[in-house]
Amino acid sequence: MIERIIQNGEGTIIDVRSRGEFQGGHPAGAINIPVNEIVQRLDEVRAFTAPLILCCASGGRSSMAMHLLRQQGVTAHDAGSWMTVNYLQSQSVNRAV
Repeated sequence: MIERIIQNGEGTIIDVRSRGEFQGGHPAGAINIPVNEIVQRLDEVRAFTAPLILCCASGGRSSMAMHLLRQQGVTAHDAGSWMTVNYLQSQSVNRAV
């Protein structure tokens, strides 16, 4: 399900790594909200186009962010590594060529 959503360019990708990590590379179109800011920025997160797809370096922080958001009544999906999201986005581009 998450794979299809990413490949179709649906929803909003939120990268929950630090700003420095995000600046070093991130999925196209991703928004950076570090996991330690996710609850404080809840109004901003709620305004994003659903579905919300979370990613980080390896999946630990995105899983944590998903649980934090779900506790606040926000539906979010953990996509794991941002590199996986990048790969899935590239599959979408390759199909269009």
